[in-house]
Amino acid sequence: MENLQKFFKDKKILITGHTGFKGSWLTQTLLNWGADIIGIALRPSTDPSLFYLLDIKKHINNYFADIRNFKKVKEIIFKEKPEIIFHLAAQPLIRDSYDNPLYTFETNIIGTANVLEAIKELGRVKSAVIITTDKVYEEKGRASYYKESDKLGGYDPYSSSKAGAEIVIDSYIKSFFNPKNYKKHHKTLIASARSGNVIGGGDWQKDRIMPDIIRAIFEKKERLIIRNPESIRPWQYVLEPLYGYMLLAEKLYKGKKELCGAWNFGPSQGNYLIVRALAEKVFKMLGKGSYKIKRDPIKHESQWLGLDIDKAKNILGWKPIFNLSETLKFTLDWYKSFYNKEDIIEITNQQIKLFFEKI
Repeated sequence: MENLQKFFKDKKILITGHTGFKGSWLTQTLLNWGADIIGIALRPSTDPSLFYLLDIKKHINNYFADIRNFKKVKEIIFKEKPEIIFHLAAQPLIRDSYDNPLYTFETNIIGTANVLEAIKELGRVKSAVIITTDKVYEEKGRASYYKESDKLGGYDPYSSSKAGAEIVIDSYIKSFFNPKNYKKHHKTLIASARSGNVIGGGDWQKDRIMPDIIRAIFEKKERLIIRNPESIRPWQYVLEPLYGYMLLAEKLYKGKKELCGAWNFGPSQGNYLIVRALAEKVFKMLGKGSYKIKRDPIKHESQWLGLDIDKAKNILGWKPIFNLSETLKFTLDWYKSFYNKEDIIEITNQQIKLFFEKI
C-alpha cells in the first residue's frame, strides 16, 4: 500500500462526481496521500453531505458543473490538464430513473461520452477509470455471478443507461484509445469499473438501505420501510472498490495496456445477504430498530446481483478486505460518531488509515 500512496503523491487527478458519497471518500483518500485534486460535479444532493462535512471544497480545485455540458467539461479539462481521471458523476438511483428517464440517460450516457471526448481532444491524460455499476448485466434470473464478458442489459432506465455507458466506453477504447496503438497514436489507457452495493459512513442518499436505516433510527425514530426484503445484494465497504479503482488507474498510468476494458470489484461471497437480513443484523448491532414491508411492484429491481471477481483477483492483484461484520462495524461507528457530534474529519481519516493498513 505504501507504493500506491507514493504513486499518487503530487499526481494531478480529476474526479467527476466528487461531491457524492463515493466521490467524497475517494477525494479525501487521495488528498490524504498528497494528490492534487480537481473536481467536477453538481452541488451535493443531500443534507447532511459528506463533501461539506469533510470541507473538501477548500482543499481542491472545485467546479460545480453539469457533466452533460460538453463545452464546460472540455473547458475545465483543458484548463486543468489532469494526468488521471476518475469518472463517477452520474444519476445513481434506480427509482429516480423511473421518474426521470431522459435525465438519467443524458447524464449517464452523454455525460460519459463528454468526458471521453474531452480526454480525446486534450490528448495528454495518461489513465482514466470510468465507473459504472454491477447492474449493467442482462438479468439471468438465477443466482449466478456475472463475468465482465457477460451480455450487457438493464431492465430499468438506470441500469440500461449504465450499460449504454459501457458500450460508449468500449467504442472509445477501440476507436480512439486502442491499446494496439498505445504510444504510437495516443498516450491514454482507459478502463471501466463495476462494483456492488457500497455502504459506509456519510451516505444520506434516499432509497438506499443503509441511509434509510440510519435516518429511521437516528433521525425519524420510526420503523424502517423495506421495499424488496428478499433481494440479495453484494454488500461491500466503500473503500473496497475505491482501492480497486486506484490500483487500476496506477497500472494503466504505468502503461499496462492489457488492463484496458471492464473490471468487476465485488465483495467475497460471505458478504451476500438479503435486504431484510442485513437490516436485522444492523438492528442487532445497534440494539434497536424495527421494520415494516411496503412492496413497490411498479418499479422493478433485480432480485439477485452477483459479481465474479476472479479477473481482478488474478490479474490486478486486488481482493476484498472486509467481511460483512467489519463493513457494518466501520459504517455504524462512523454514523454514531456523527450523531454524537465527534470530529468527523478525524473519524473519516482514521477509517481510511485503518483500512489501508489492513491491506
